[in-house]
Amino acid sequence: MVADDMAMIKFTALSFFIAANAQAFCGFYVAKGDAKIFNRASQVALVRSGDRTVMTMANDFHGEPKDFAVVIPVPTMITRDQIHIADKALIEHLDAYSAPRLVEYFDPDPCRLPSVAESITVAGRAGMRDEKRDKQLGVTIEARYTVGEYDILILSAAQSDGLETWLRQNGYTIPTGASEVLGSYIKQNMKFFVAKVNLREQAKLGYSYLRPISVAYESPKFMLPVRLGTVNAAGPQELFVYTITRKGRVEATNYRTIKLPSDIDVPLYVKQEFAPFYKALFSEQVRKENMSTLFTEYAWDMNWCDPCAANPLSRQELRTLGVFWVSNDPNSGGAADVFLTRLHVRYDREHFPEDLVFQETGDRQNFQARYVLHHPWTGDNYCDAADSYHASLRERQEKEARNVAELTGWNLDDVRKKITFASSDKKWWQTLWK
Repeated sequence: MVADDMAMIKFTALSFFIAANAQAFCGFYVAKGDAKIFNRASQVALVRSGDRTVMTMANDFHGEPKDFAVVIPVPTMITRDQIHIADKALIEHLDAYSAPRLVEYFDPDPCRLPSVAESITVAGRAGMRDEKRDKQLGVTIEARYTVGEYDILILSAAQSDGLETWLRQNGYTIPTGASEVLGSYIKQNMKFFVAKVNLREQAKLGYSYLRPISVAYESPKFMLPVRLGTVNAAGPQELFVYTITRKGRVEATNYRTIKLPSDIDVPLYVKQEFAPFYKALFSEQVRKENMSTLFTEYAWDMNWCDPCAANPLSRQELRTLGVFWVSNDPNSGGAADVFLTRLHVRYDREHFPEDLVFQETGDRQNFQARYVLHHPWTGDNYCDAADSYHASLRERQEKEARNVAELTGWNLDDVRKKITFASSDKKWWQTLWK
């Protein structure tokens, strides 16, 4: 791209954005590694189908608006009506929806499960329900939906006590004696609409920003110019690319693209330190790959999410962002043929001498960078399964410590110091009447 094809646009607008206030639920997302935790971070949304592209660029600029200018190389002539001043909230929504996340699960009572091994496996699965255990309780998940700020399950049940047990084991608080009422509905062959609240963005930070610029154009080139950003850069920069396509996952053609480590168990203290944990994790992966790789943090069909760090973008939001093939008719259903890929790259002139060139693949396999907390069971039931469960806890916690050290490069002994390790020692009275 020659200099005449570049546009410089000065910003004078100043505003505020909304930040997330995480609400923790059993078996649900509790924290996210969003773009705001990184310094010198730029965010770009690329909507692409055929030769049509809508590029929206947001910059992490700190300073007086009058001192800011951006140069946007584009692969074709741009007319006035191809330029649009975008809403920062759209990029924030994309970030919140696709950010790497921390989820937590609570170990069930080992004395009420078929086996200890099964109970630990259940807790470690990536948001999946144990269908075998549900069947033993007489509970069937008929459907899953995400509607607005709620994640919804439609359940059917064969017996009231089984449904009550399922609800309690999956983190729902129900009143004592509810079994009788549940039973009356089960006898009528009714199903059960069960909802959990998802994250809501709340205006708390008061962070100033400059609104993004959107540019719509047609070109056979599916690329993103990054070289200009390295000319006067004070060190490496962070770049988040949100690609929205119709067929599937997006990857670079001129640089390696790999998935971040995911679905890994970590110690409970990471809940309070997720931002530094994730920053260290990403830095360690960049180091291992010699800062020459793009990392996939998220790839998902935008009709749904599991777990949801934020609601999927609405059809109106997608249209505003430039997803031209989606109808804004509210009666036309979900976000059909919308696949989001989130790529994260740390780059400088030495390691990324070329602009990023992309291709859309047919891969629609869902992926998310996801890290898992397991809260130990703290009940006082005594059985052989409980003995085995307690004996395995310390081993599990040691594995979690090693996971963190490997992911982040942190010293293993320092990680261990932050963990309250379980003790397998029994009180003297616990063996009297076995």
